[in-house]
Amino acid sequence: DFKLSTGTWVSVGPLRGRFIDHFAPYARDVVLAGPDRDHIGALVFPDIEACRKLAGLGADATPDVIIASPKVRATFAELLATLATHAQGSSTRVARLALMAAPPSMDAGEMTDKGSINQRSVLGNRAALVEQLYAEPVPETVISL
Repeated sequence: DFKLSTGTWVSVGPLRGRFIDHFAPYARDVVLAGPDRDHIGALVFPDIEACRKLAGLGADATPDVIIASPKVRATFAELLATLATHAQGSSTRVARLALMAAPPSMDAGEMTDKGSINQRSVLGNRAALVEQLYAEPVPETVISL
């Protein structure tokens, strides 16, 4: 859990569960960012095969090509907007997301031996991507409300 810059607490566990359920089958996992920030951002680990089918791409398409697909990006943007309609304030409203082409790495400590994601390691290892979530103007790689 963390606090936004407004002092509002974000309860990560329940929000993470709602996010994954809402984005199914396209999101495999998510890491929420936002301590001392104005809003919540999300690093999304997409289900590459579900996104490949959504994009209508062949087996030779790389994860980078798949997550850059206009159809995939539009679907994630639409799902982000509908998730926001269910938010009850800044502590439950994810404002931006970035799709990760590379899955979480066990070697980098991003996954535990039990297969769960280590949020702190992901945020630390992908700090440059977290900064993109909060950059102004919003980079092309980030999907925003």
